[in-house]
Order: sequence, then C-alpha cells, then structure tokens
Amino acid sequence: MAEQTQGAVPLSAVIADAATGVALALRGEGDPFALSSILRQSDALAPAALRVLGADALAPYAMDHLGAPVGADDEAVVRQALTAYAPGADASEVSVWSYRGLVEASHAFLPGSAQQWPPPPEAAAGWVGADPWPKLSHRVSQLAALALPGLAPGLTEQLTTRADDLARGFVRAVRRRDWLQAAGLGRWLARLPDAPQTLGLDSGLAFVRQMGGGDPRVALHVVAAQRFYGRGR
Repeated sequence: MAEQTQGAVPLSAVIADAATGVALALRGEGDPFALSSILRQSDALAPAALRVLGADALAPYAMDHLGAPVGADDEAVVRQALTAYAPGADASEVSVWSYRGLVEASHAFLPGSAQQWPPPPEAAAGWVGADPWPKLSHRVSQLAALALPGLAPGLTEQLTTRADDLARGFVRAVRRRDWLQAAGLGRWLARLPDAPQTLGLDSGLAFVRQMGGGDPRVALHVVAAQRFYGRGR
C-alpha cells in the first residue's frame, strides 16, 4: 500500500503507533489492550494500518489472560479493514496470506460466530518448496504476523521442512543489518520445532532487539517470539 497522509500524520506513523501498542500489551505494560483505542474506526488510515499489521493487530487477544474483553468497536475496526482491503485476483502470495492470517485471527481470537467473518481465502503455498532460500526468507519475513499460536498450521508445517534455509536467511539479514527481516525470520524460527541449535536463536533475537528495537515492528516481532515461544530472552 502506498504511503498516505491525513493532515501531518503519515500511514507509517499510524502503523508504528499501533505496533508499539501491541508490543506493550504483549509485555503486560500500559492500559488493558483494546484494538479500537489505537486504531479507531473514525480514522481514515486505520483500515490500511490494520491491513499492514495483519494478524498482529489481534496478537494480545491470543494471550491466556486478557486485560479487557473484546468489544464491538474492535470487531468493527477489523471488519472495516477486511472489507476495504480484500486481495484482488492479481494479489501477490504475500498479500493473500497476510489477509488470510487476519481472517484466521478474527475467527480464533474475536467473539461471535464464524458467519460474522469472511472465510479464509485459498492461498497458494507452492513457493515454500520452490523458492531459493533468499527469496523464501524475504517472503516469510513479510508474513511474520502469521507466526501466532494456532494460525496457518499448514504453512507452518511446510516451513518446518525449510528451517535450515530460514536460519540461513536470519544470519544473512543480521549481517546486512536488515533488522525487520531478521526479526520476522527469528520469530518464525521461534515457532518452528526444528530451528537449528547451532543458530543461537535466543542471543540472535536479543541482538536484533538491541540493534533494531527502535523500529516498533522489529520490537513487536521479538516481543511476540518471547511472549508466545519463550525465545530471545
């Protein structure tokens, strides 16, 4: 999605603020999390920001103990984003998977019957086996929000077979100081059962957080790896 502005506030700033709010909630800091308090339905940029964050916008609702119940305003914000930014016929695999992750998270973490939410779209996964490791690493890092408990089980199973390649991509991203890609790959490796022991994932994630934690989305990925999988402490 192209950069947009509303007054003096760019879309990137709205995304950053929302990512910071999610990370604070995952750490148990700040006020009880409500998605609608950081992405308000009345804000013209809220649907686009939520679409970029994807399932991560609902990550605090995946925790065992919520600080506050999910309200109707939260559901309305998500429905607005799903309606406004459904992938078209020519959408990329990443766009379709990201949308699918948000739909899955809505089914899993928000109240109400499944009829209230659109069905998850079909998403091709042949690229998981076909992509060379640099391209695979790039795509997977863009889908880090799907590395939440219970989401995208089929994709997770396929990525398990390429854990070594994702570890290779993680090391490459760290060496290139691409902290966002490194954080996204590290988060996926935290979820996968067969991350190479020689990788040193915990110290690697801690280093990524130290070097790139000024980026709210980097911080969010590392906090999620810690909160849900106990990695990177």
